[in-house]
Amino acid sequence: MNISWYIALSAVLFAIGAGGLVARRSPLVMLLCLEIMLNGANLSLVAFARMWGDGGGQIFALIVMVVAACEVVVGLGLIVALYRNRLPIDIDELDKLKDPA
Repeated sequence: MNISWYIALSAVLFAIGAGGLVARRSPLVMLLCLEIMLNGANLSLVAFARMWGDGGGQIFALIVMVVAACEVVVGLGLIVALYRNRLPIDIDELDKLKDPA
């Protein structure tokens, strides 16, 4: 399969994630859209690594997956803390995390 198909698919995934990240106000959906964007980037990294016959892109994709997993853990921890404190889940209504000064 030609690499242009992989790049086109990764661009579509990245665009869907970016559109969802801009359009949605729920933190859970925003985390999901961010994961879609990171997976699009990972697909292009792996495709270029395959094209050049180098494993560097695959290693970098694994690092991106680890960072994405850490991001989800922190994000879900924040969302659970919001639910426990009965704070609004809408991003626009979240002003309790601001510095009061």
